Amino acid sequence: MEANSEWDAGEMGCGELVLFLRQKVLALPPGGVLKLVAADPGAKEDIPAWCRVSGHRLLLSEPPIFFIERKENN
Repeated sequence: MEANSEWDAGEMGCGELVLFLRQKVLALPPGGVLKLVAADPGAKEDIPAWCRVSGHRLLLSEPPIFFIERKENN
């Protein structure tokens, strides 16, 4: 899968991770895709939950790799 941008968050925990994730996703054009590498054990639940709440689309979830598509409207 191709991505417009890639971010390795390492073992960053949920609180800090979602703050930076929001910035990374909003820096993409609408419909753009972010490849996220998140090694924190909680990421497998946190990332899908964040996508549901924020409205961005989780294209692939194979922890520690996630592909997130920015929604069309902020």
